[in-house]
Amino acid sequence: MSVKGELKNEEKVSRAQLGAFFAAMTIRANAFPEPTQWSEGERRAINTYWPLLVRVLPQDILFIADPEGSIMGVGSSIGPSYVGNGTSDMRLVGVLREVLAGGHLGYEEVQGVLKDVLPLKLEDNVSASLSESLLSALLIGQRMNRETDRELKAYCLAFDDEHGPVPVADVRSLTHYGEPYDGNTRFFRSTLFVAAVRSCYGEACLLHGVEWMPPKGGITEEQMLKFMGANMNISPLQAKRILEDEEVGFAYLSQREAHPSIHSLIGLREHIKKRPPLATTEKVQQLVRARGKEAIVAGFYHEGYEEPLLMLMRRRGGEEGALSMTTKLRSENASKGLPVNYCSGFRSLKMAPAYEVDGVSRENFNVVVNAKEYGFEPTETPRTDKLVSRNIELGLAALRGERGPAYDRIVLNAGMVDHLLGCDGAQEISSALDRAREAIDSGKALDRLLNYIKISHKVKDEVWR
Repeated sequence: MSVKGELKNEEKVSRAQLGAFFAAMTIRANAFPEPTQWSEGERRAINTYWPLLVRVLPQDILFIADPEGSIMGVGSSIGPSYVGNGTSDMRLVGVLREVLAGGHLGYEEVQGVLKDVLPLKLEDNVSASLSESLLSALLIGQRMNRETDRELKAYCLAFDDEHGPVPVADVRSLTHYGEPYDGNTRFFRSTLFVAAVRSCYGEACLLHGVEWMPPKGGITEEQMLKFMGANMNISPLQAKRILEDEEVGFAYLSQREAHPSIHSLIGLREHIKKRPPLATTEKVQQLVRARGKEAIVAGFYHEGYEEPLLMLMRRRGGEEGALSMTTKLRSENASKGLPVNYCSGFRSLKMAPAYEVDGVSRENFNVVVNAKEYGFEPTETPRTDKLVSRNIELGLAALRGERGPAYDRIVLNAGMVDHLLGCDGAQEISSALDRAREAIDSGKALDRLLNYIKISHKVKDEVWR
């Protein structure tokens, strides 16, 4: 058994994994419908090994596994009296009693615990350290209980002020792109190149993400920009100035710079594997605001997160669209999941000042984009198979005007986002697509990308005010 230390060190289970596992087991026993509660085999295993586990597991794990001293059938008596090993643990233990029972937390409770515990170090034997097991239990527990709107809002807004007031860029339009942070593992990721295209005609774009993130651990914009030599240590204030630069008009912000507290959890997330609530809320951040119109464009992998994302976007203000559309046709035999190129969202029917939410009339939309209707030949999405160099090769070739699947996907995504968001000059889809093609064929989009790489190094040596 790994808990007893009988496996090799590199195969030993971590405290975070133990916390996530036992939190999931406890919630299934407490709050899941009967068909998804413990199986007979799981119950037998727990009954067999629980007396041993009581002797070898740390107290924080025993609390997670048996918070009331009775769930496992052989009470440990630790759970009901456990309070943690410090003030940060005490806060987590308090909210976990509700979560492990299948309950939900209030907005202030979630914000309070996040702001209290995330600045602490996730290490053992350090004063002001934080229990990995308790935090992983909270993250997995809230995801298993399916977060309420107020819980997601709390995760979304908890660290808006981590760097002080959000900078406001002097641009007429700004689109925030929130691709899944864990990247693409198999197919071409086009958003970086789409941003370069849209910046050519005044649609400024802010991309944000990380270099690497579980569970997919795929290709990200940060990996591509780093490979091409860009400076990755851009602050929100520096990103604002790059967005305002007439020779660039798009920027990338790493979570490492924008929200270091949340970024510190990547190692923990690698251990727990399952996507926590942060995987939803980090995609709808507005790390720089705009004086003009704002939009948020985000993607999701799994059904069930469309409405939570739209809810968060409404809370943020702005408009929502879709991304990563393909020219590939859906198989006639496909019966599960949303259709290929399914897009849903909302857009304002009038221009509104930044930060205004109430009183703005919105138009909802749900569409399935058939690329063939707009002259695109159905093609398979180019494979990259986690090769950053291959993704860059495809993107740069497309920005040089080389026709093919990558070129078509960049044009389709740029033009359709312009159209769905109601951007000026994009009321007709054909005009929006032609404008995107012109930005590529003229060489402007490639110039913008190369300019970004140069400007990113300029700002690190200057103080921007």
